[in-house]
Amino acid sequence: MRASHSVLFDIRESVALLTINRPEAMNALDPGVLTCLARQLDRTKSDPRIAAVIVSGAGGKAFSSGADIKYLNAATPSAIHDFSRQAGALANRIETLGKIVVAAINGHAYGNGLELALSCALRVAGRSSRFGHPDIRHGVVAGSVGISRLARLVGRGRATELLLRGRILLAEEACQIGLINAVVDDDRLIAEAEALIRDLLALSPAALRYTWEACCRGFDLPPAESAELGADLLGRCAATEDFRIGTQAFIDKTKPVFVGH
Repeated sequence: MRASHSVLFDIRESVALLTINRPEAMNALDPGVLTCLARQLDRTKSDPRIAAVIVSGAGGKAFSSGADIKYLNAATPSAIHDFSRQAGALANRIETLGKIVVAAINGHAYGNGLELALSCALRVAGRSSRFGHPDIRHGVVAGSVGISRLARLVGRGRATELLLRGRILLAEEACQIGLINAVVDDDRLIAEAEALIRDLLALSPAALRYTWEACCRGFDLPPAESAELGADLLGRCAATEDFRIGTQAFIDKTKPVFVGH
């Protein structure tokens, strides 16, 4: 495992593990951390050995507590504006990476840290984890990176309540309302995230990639535009060898063995 400033990078077979490494600050985010995360994501995108990514936090107490309040307190309004745009760009980078990213959430996932997790395809959380947007309690605009992902997952009503009240959710409640996908024992977190990714990587890479693209782009489109997007992605998928392998295996009632193209 190698460190690049505040983000650790490791490869486990075909899965990259990116770990936010500021445990002394509850893995709070500042411009330097965001820059390191973006750099490591670009590294995973260009590395053909890497098929998927896990993002987690060091120390066991926090995935990320959100924006570094000490940084916000000392920064100028212009710098804070740029920081928020940088955080938004990082979330978009995760969604458009072209490889599945899973958040393995240990401890607190608050504010910008929660928004980082919401930009991942799936979220697995330890039982002791906590979720919320307490920003408003500190005089900070909640959901500054963008509230659409939160509303998409839990609905506008719940999203509005979480943002306005700054209420903190336990892992079980977060799972019940759809904010996260699974709750596991803390000491099994990374292993369970890896198992989830292994299940996904057994699928056709093209079908997986295009389905995730449909989720990111299609949920917020009008029905007609969403249908056009779906037709385009299906057409691209149909041009792959894996499409023929999968459909023929269905006809033959056999298990498909995908070749990755």
